[in-house]
Amino acid sequence: MAIKTKLPIGIENFEEIRTAGFYYVDKTGLIRDLLENWGKVNLFTRPRRFGKTLNMSMLKCFFEQGSNEALFDGLEIAKEKELCAKYMGKFPVISVSLKEVRGKSFDTARQKLRSIIGNEALRFSFLAQSGRLSDIERQQYKKLIELDDKGEFAMSDGLLEESFLRLSQFLQKHYEKNVIVLIDEYDVPLDKAYQTGYYDDMVDLLRDIFGQAFKTNDSLYFAVLTGCLRISRESIFTGFNNFNVMTVKDVHFNEYFGFTDREVRGILDYYDRTEKYGIIKEWYDGYKFGDLEIYCPWDVINYCYALKMNPLAEPQNYWVNTSSNDIIKRFVSRANSTTRSEIELLIQGGSIRKEIRQELTYRDLDSDIENLWGLLFTTGYLTQYGQNEDEKTGLIIPNREVRMIFIRQIQEWFREETARDSGRLESFCKAFLENDVSVIEESFTAYLKKTISIRDTNIKKDMKENFYHGILLGLFGNMDDWTVMSNAESGEGYSDIIVEVEDREIGIVIELKYAENAEFDTGCKEALQQIKDMNYEEALVRDGMRTIYRYGIACYKKRCKVISG
Repeated sequence: MAIKTKLPIGIENFEEIRTAGFYYVDKTGLIRDLLENWGKVNLFTRPRRFGKTLNMSMLKCFFEQGSNEALFDGLEIAKEKELCAKYMGKFPVISVSLKEVRGKSFDTARQKLRSIIGNEALRFSFLAQSGRLSDIERQQYKKLIELDDKGEFAMSDGLLEESFLRLSQFLQKHYEKNVIVLIDEYDVPLDKAYQTGYYDDMVDLLRDIFGQAFKTNDSLYFAVLTGCLRISRESIFTGFNNFNVMTVKDVHFNEYFGFTDREVRGILDYYDRTEKYGIIKEWYDGYKFGDLEIYCPWDVINYCYALKMNPLAEPQNYWVNTSSNDIIKRFVSRANSTTRSEIELLIQGGSIRKEIRQELTYRDLDSDIENLWGLLFTTGYLTQYGQNEDEKTGLIIPNREVRMIFIRQIQEWFREETARDSGRLESFCKAFLENDVSVIEESFTAYLKKTISIRDTNIKKDMKENFYHGILLGLFGNMDDWTVMSNAESGEGYSDIIVEVEDREIGIVIELKYAENAEFDTGCKEALQQIKDMNYEEALVRDGMRTIYRYGIACYKKRCKVISG
């Protein structure tokens, strides 16, 4: 059997992928389309992990002076003979990522920006001896790479603001060719600054840097920026002309970020995993960029890698684990009753319509909860659905993975909220130790009314049960002297929840059921019968619990019924 190429887990360097035998989904058509649909400054906004950084690396490898033409052999762009002859390897390229521009203070973040730009300037150390630069220009270049006594880049604040402009001018003069500038993750410094409290200072700094680099730079050929958010022009792009912005709503360039259905089928066919197409589509498809359905490439690559290692591997929340997802918790915590109803509808698989403001300042995000819908949309937690009407965009949760993110964050928020009323929580948990079914039922129903439910028949039954399961686990998690086990092996299977209260030698077995059509009695009886048939209490007996309570709990919408047996 032929050896398959490797899957590029976490590799965002185009040259490494092409030279070290990794699978590559051809996105080089982006080069042609950029050149044919000209824009002096081009901004692409896409959610994280949708291939922005790899595409920027690909652009650098194509345009930069002395590039390795063999990297593009067999790829789509190689068919464009005239274009390759005119543009490939013909330009000086400045390429940086701003994703590490962060810090607890503005001074720390600014120093990291100096370091990033200074290190990029160091790539062109030949400028210090370039005969095409004047003595003054060579000295100015040396100021860009000069270090202080601590070994840190020492460029002044004024030079930092001019850094892209100056470096462009020096490269243009040396090569006698205008410069291409690539800036990846352009909005991360603003995000971090907003979270940490020096937002205005960072806005001023980036406005000065970008203004000189892109608005008043005669040495610029063209520029490409990428990020998650489309930051307001009034914020950092004041007065820009010929400024192309391609967002997730735009048709142009929609196939170049993320995987199309055809590309996913190609990957599965190559690795002999076509039988997993339905699972991958359910978990990782559903994004709509312009008029095209798109899969999250990070998820697809990671799951295909897992399948290579183990053909029985279950899909995981790969995208979730690349960020804290605090935005959803922040959103839920601010939601009023109307917004919570809208979130419920989305989790059920339904859609809502909202006016989406894609061009925002970070300060706008907290001024009105309606602005957070736009943030959820642009960052990939929601995607567009149907046609725009009355300037409103239809929104849905794109897939199962993101739906689970919503549910998890809702559960965490709910756990924090309920922990604040410790007296009420202790009374609820105490009722389980006293076999007080009426209090359990009344209190759990009250808790369900405070949170966001899953109730639509389009959602699988096991997912609905997991939601209620998670709520109960969250409530129990506040009891320090309880040992709580979820889906633990016991008897002949895996019980939903097992609790041991060791000092009182009390054990609790709980099985939850989703009560289809509000058939509570049926659900509770099925739960208790399962506890008995599967002998779930065996582990409690083995651990020395003398008193054991068994609870069958059936839930439907925001109601529940509890039976003890």
